[in-house]
Amino acid sequence: MTRVIKYVFYDILRTRFILLYTIFLFVSTMAMYQLDSDSGKVVLSLVNIVLMVVPLVSIVFTTIHFFNSYEFIELMLAQPINRSVIFLSEYVAVAFSLCFAYIAGVGIPIAMYGFNPGGITLLFTGTMLTMVFVSLAFFSSVLTRDKAKAIGIALLFWFYFSLIYDGLLLWVVYTFSEYPLEKVTVGLVALNPVDLARIMMLLTLDISALMGYTGAFYKDFFGSYVGMTFSVTILFLWILLPLLGSLRIFSKKDL
Repeated sequence: MTRVIKYVFYDILRTRFILLYTIFLFVSTMAMYQLDSDSGKVVLSLVNIVLMVVPLVSIVFTTIHFFNSYEFIELMLAQPINRSVIFLSEYVAVAFSLCFAYIAGVGIPIAMYGFNPGGITLLFTGTMLTMVFVSLAFFSSVLTRDKAKAIGIALLFWFYFSLIYDGLLLWVVYTFSEYPLEKVTVGLVALNPVDLARIMMLLTLDISALMGYTGAFYKDFFGSYVGMTFSVTILFLWILLPLLGSLRIFSKKDL
C-alpha cells in the first residue's frame, strides 16, 4: 500500500497543481497580513477563503485526478492487489497532498506572524474541510463513469454545502422563529461541515454575535468541551461516511 501511495503522490506532484495551490494560499495569506497588523482580523478574512476556495479546489481537483488515474487504477486491479488497498491509497495520496499544500500555504505565514488560537483553529478546520470534500469527491467519482457527470455532482455538493444550505437554514430559522430552535439548529448545523467549521472559527475569534440570536446558545454549547468534542466528531464522520460509502461502491463496481 505504501508503494502505491508514493507513486500516486509523485504523480500528483508532477502536475504542479499542488505547487500552484500552495503558492496561491501563501500569497493570499501573506497579503492579508501585510494589509492588516491585527491577526484576529486577518484570520477572519482568511475564513472566507477556507470556507469557499478550499472545498471547491479539493472537490474539483480530486474528481479530475480520479478520472485521469483510471488507466492506472485498471492496471493495478489487474495485479493481485485488493481493491480497497488501491482505493484507499488513492485517497491517502490525494488528501495528504492537498492538506500539505494548505498547511504549508497558510501555516507558514501564520507561524511567521505568531501562532494564536484563531490561526490554529483555521489550520485545523481547513485541513478537516479538505479531507471532507476529498471524500465527497471520491463518492461522486464512483457513482458514474462519465467524467463530466462526476464533476457536475461534485460541484453540486460544493454549491449545496457552501451556498444553498445556508439559505435553507435561514428559511427554517425565520419561518419557525416563534419556537425554541436552538437545539434544532445544532442538529441542522451538524448536517453541513462548512457551517460547522464556520461556527468553530467564529467562536474561536469570540465574535459569536455575528451568528444572530442563537449566537449565545452556540457559544455556550460549541464553546464547551462537550461542544468541541461534538464538532470534531461530526467532522470526522463527514470524512469517514462518504469515504466508506465510496469504498463500498468501488469494491462492487464493474470497471
